[in-house]
Amino acid sequence: MTRGYSLEQDLKLLINNPKYSDLEILCEDEKKLHACRAILAARSEVFDRLLYNGMKESYENQISLPKIKSVGMEIVLEYTYTGSVKEESLTKDNTVEAFCAADYFQLSDLQDFILKTVKNTNFAKNYSPELLSKAVKIMPLTEDNSLLNSLVETVANIPLNTIEFGRLSIAGLQFLLSCTYEKEMTFITPEYEVFRYSAILAAKQVSNDAYSTLMKQLPTLEQMKMDNSVQIKNKSVTDHQSVAKELEPLVEFIDFKRINGKILADVIDPLEIIPSKVILNVYRDIARSNNSNLNDTRGIMPKTMYAWDESACGSKLVIEDNGKIIRASNNCDTHQSARAKIALEDKGIFEWDVIIEKHCSWSWVGVCASENINYEDWAGNQLTGWVLGSGGTFRNHNNYVKNYCPAFGDGARITVHLDMNKRTCAFTVNGEKYREVSEWNNLPSKLYPVVSIKYPGRFQIQPHQKNV
Repeated sequence: MTRGYSLEQDLKLLINNPKYSDLEILCEDEKKLHACRAILAARSEVFDRLLYNGMKESYENQISLPKIKSVGMEIVLEYTYTGSVKEESLTKDNTVEAFCAADYFQLSDLQDFILKTVKNTNFAKNYSPELLSKAVKIMPLTEDNSLLNSLVETVANIPLNTIEFGRLSIAGLQFLLSCTYEKEMTFITPEYEVFRYSAILAAKQVSNDAYSTLMKQLPTLEQMKMDNSVQIKNKSVTDHQSVAKELEPLVEFIDFKRINGKILADVIDPLEIIPSKVILNVYRDIARSNNSNLNDTRGIMPKTMYAWDESACGSKLVIEDNGKIIRASNNCDTHQSARAKIALEDKGIFEWDVIIEKHCSWSWVGVCASENINYEDWAGNQLTGWVLGSGGTFRNHNNYVKNYCPAFGDGARITVHLDMNKRTCAFTVNGEKYREVSEWNNLPSKLYPVVSIKYPGRFQIQPHQKNV
């Protein structure tokens, strides 16, 4: 391109170009970069103080930056010269370093751009475990570190058993678990899978034999559900003391109380890689029933799980707003049903809100099983649907009870309280909680949120808002 038509393109010619530079920058990895001191000083107060301070840096043609890696400094130069950075310039090999450099030179707009890129779905999905591992190694582990917080949030929403071993370091995993331990933030990996991933990752640091042994002896939850007889066949684990040592920094951030007692006794305890004191304390808690109301997954379910499922709804129902809204089309003159994506199973107490933005004749809210449910019909008419109607009646097939609560309509907020420990369900209607539906004594072990509507019905689903 001919010069003079684009300021950005012309300035790019100056980046790291010895011909147009009067300054050498020696980075931490001893790589030299070239720059124009006037441009740097004009773009960053830190550079201005560094290069025009009346000291030797003011007249020497080289400065040393022992805390800045060259890959991060190259991004800073691109930004200071052109005012922007191409998204493709950021990779898993330079993003953390670039953020650290931007912080050092007080380039807040560059930091914001890096954060925005990291939160991009594809970038986060592809690189966040590696970025977190690198970040905890070279950055201050402070609560106000926005990049670390973003990476923790992203990795917490990825099932650990889908992250290949080697992508997430022991230190990265430890930081993730410490940030989410007993915290009200989204996390989607069940606690047993947290232990499994931690143990196998620790074994991988010890030896190939230890890694292979634990891969065989620690089945996934899905494998155990398919085969209830799965358990440890050999008590000994190759180099189990060394594995226990590698696992030690992670153990305090694994909530063993959330792991099924039978799994703890049959699968985990025989490995002899968890301190006996930790196991004994969990057994005591189980004996005292202190963990009866704990979910098997720490934190809270991500909001995206409370969304209507397009693969499980009536043909005349329309899902909008990333799954939060479901409405009946104007030709839907009989009730049809839709369930949410989230599966509620095992132990735990689950709560969610359904807001009736537009009422229809008999709006229905409740739960359903995944098997033998006909979404072209209303859930309460079926053996596998348990719902509360807007007239104050709850219904399951031929079983119904009137006057459970007052009638409700437009703007009503219905909170469903599902206790999978006791297999019971209760409802809060417009802020007032009503009794458990004792008549529903046949709830199965796996349920989904469900609604049944017809035109002009329009409902919203969301995690329970406790302060509303």
